[in-house]
Amino acid sequence: MDQVKVLVVTGFGINCEEETAAAYRMAGAHAYISHLNDLLNGKIRLHDFNLFHLPGGFSFGDDLGSGKVLADKLRYKPMSDGTSFFSEIKKFLADGKYIFGICNGFQALVKSGLLPNISGKFEQEITLTNNLSGHFEDRWCVLKTNFQKKSPFLKEINHIHLPVRHGEGRLLFAHAGIRDKIVDLGLDCLTYCDQVGNPTSEYPFNPNGAELNCAGITDTTGRILGIMPHPEAFLSIYNHPEWPRIKRERKLENEEGDGLKIFRNIVNHIRKN
Repeated sequence: MDQVKVLVVTGFGINCEEETAAAYRMAGAHAYISHLNDLLNGKIRLHDFNLFHLPGGFSFGDDLGSGKVLADKLRYKPMSDGTSFFSEIKKFLADGKYIFGICNGFQALVKSGLLPNISGKFEQEITLTNNLSGHFEDRWCVLKTNFQKKSPFLKEINHIHLPVRHGEGRLLFAHAGIRDKIVDLGLDCLTYCDQVGNPTSEYPFNPNGAELNCAGITDTTGRILGIMPHPEAFLSIYNHPEWPRIKRERKLENEEGDGLKIFRNIVNHIRKN
């Protein structure tokens, strides 16, 4: 059986590539870490992979807003042969392949127009901006999946516990029509919850003040996912600050962290399909 191949981008301030690649490898995929420039100059071919991953970090120092410069680079930077890299991304998606962005990667997907792309025109429809708290948030959150729109990334996940680490995670919609369409289609796939698992706008359970208490968005196909929390930071139960309590209460069959479920889901889905 062919191995699932994942391309994890790095460079320009991205800093979660190693944990991300480790997550895919633990899930049974081959993960290749590449500097974005290697894609743009043709050393690496996007189409040789099944999944394109944009990790978390601080690309270009967030100087013009988190993910904005990276988004513009993805969208407008010509490749060495003069063609647009964004046209390569569109072809990659047209071939039925997958894209996953976490934190800074999510911000880049949103600001490049790849998510949620309700219009199909790859125009920016939502944004991720400064937390209502006015400062960087580094905390663990309870999250609930929305199964109106099933995404292979989130299969059989109901509640999940993951950390957030961001200063600009507040999701806002361009206008009420976009918000309503996202709700109707169930594209708001991940929701901040209180400690007992109920969706809430209360701080700090919703750490940034996101509309709809939204922590993640999928496109209409379910093949592009962007989330603010970091599943690659919870691959082992021992990553969690309260691991002894969790281990006792859950009576775990193994010592895997919640975050690994997302990577296993998508790797298994690609392998089967």
